[in-house]
Amino acid sequence: MSEMTEKERELQQEHEEILELLRKNQLTEFRELFLSLHEYDQAKLFESFSIDDRMQLYHYLSPEETARIIENIQVDSNQYSELMAEMDPAYAANMLAQMYADDAVDVLNQLDKEQVASYLTIMDKSSAEEIKDLLHYEEYTAGSIMTTEFIAIEANQTVRSAMYIIKNEAQNAETIYYIYVVDENKKLAGVISIRDLIVHHDDTMIYEILNERVVTVSVSEDQEEVAKKMKDYDFLALPVIDFQNHLLGIVTVDDIIDVLEEEATDDYSKLAGISDVGTMDRGPWSASKKRLPWLIVLLFIGMMTASLMGRFEETLDQVAVLAVFIPLIAGMAGNSGTQALAVAVRGLATGEITKGKVWSILAREAGTGFINGIACGILVTGLVTIWQQNFMLGILVGVSVLGTLIVATLAGSFVPIIMNKFNIDPAVASGPFITTINDIISILIYLGTASLFINYLI
Repeated sequence: MSEMTEKERELQQEHEEILELLRKNQLTEFRELFLSLHEYDQAKLFESFSIDDRMQLYHYLSPEETARIIENIQVDSNQYSELMAEMDPAYAANMLAQMYADDAVDVLNQLDKEQVASYLTIMDKSSAEEIKDLLHYEEYTAGSIMTTEFIAIEANQTVRSAMYIIKNEAQNAETIYYIYVVDENKKLAGVISIRDLIVHHDDTMIYEILNERVVTVSVSEDQEEVAKKMKDYDFLALPVIDFQNHLLGIVTVDDIIDVLEEEATDDYSKLAGISDVGTMDRGPWSASKKRLPWLIVLLFIGMMTASLMGRFEETLDQVAVLAVFIPLIAGMAGNSGTQALAVAVRGLATGEITKGKVWSILAREAGTGFINGIACGILVTGLVTIWQQNFMLGILVGVSVLGTLIVATLAGSFVPIIMNKFNIDPAVASGPFITTINDIISILIYLGTASLFINYLI
């Protein structure tokens, strides 16, 4: 622990030294020390700069050097517009042109159309055309996250000529671990690894050693499906093709990591019943606008709970002690439902829950709810009986817990499966939503059973 603290202290001192060099206009010393940092550390330091420091930084770094920083920063989407506005338009356009095309598209997607058009007009023609092509793809698809900076060779050439191409193009390629082989029509014919090229003789023909069984993704495929495929095959990159098998680009593992973080954040937000879990620096008004709609919806659903309890007012008047156990019953239902919900949403996200397994999953969850209900029901029956000196009341609470856990567990797994069937994000079946629904179900079971056996309770 002390060693880590010492390293952090050294890094902090280095950052302070860099900032001091920047503010004292010591160009040579600043560039030497700043550019010696890893690109990630450069980005973190950049994020901590004030606007005046950043304005000075743009004078000290080339557009290409700034591009590497912007590719690694982690800021809110609305902050990209502010950062781009700080730069001279020509500098900003040149910087975007120096970024990998997929990263440049990520930035431009956060700007308004007028800004995008302005930067593309200033940018050099080849870079602008490349970025325009990517901007046309629908968001959250393979096309929207792919990069066009890859190396492609032809089958009818030698290893020697392929290596010559790679050496010339490697600097501009996002990855060279996989080299894709295309025919004269730019259709994907196979793939070869850099290792294959190294271990084979220079005069070996590419068609003799290429792998024709290539795992690909369609340009319109959802980014979540692309992430699953890359995880399943443990690839560092996946080729993206159109319906005619033309090679359009590649999706790299660093893009997939971003996708996984984005999807996990999105699912967690929905499970929590909010939509701004990833924006910690929002103001209270902005955060409220994101969360309030969910709370209002849940408020109206909660009113159903109050209305339902009103229907059992006579029962509660006769046996007032029944009200003591309402939070217990509702809480058990919410907890059990949320557990089942988490398992179902994860199973749907990872593909473990398929069409053929739905009924077996539901049967398993019903069995789980029954076993948990029996265990908790017996336990609570004994506790209530001892506490209230009323065996029938203990039986009522125990039976209610049993029924509630079975129904709540089924609801927690059934609701997201149904939503998924209708192509609705199952994470929308959020924790607060399931909890509120299960509150209604649990109270109906508990007070309904109490009404039937009211004569045994008085």
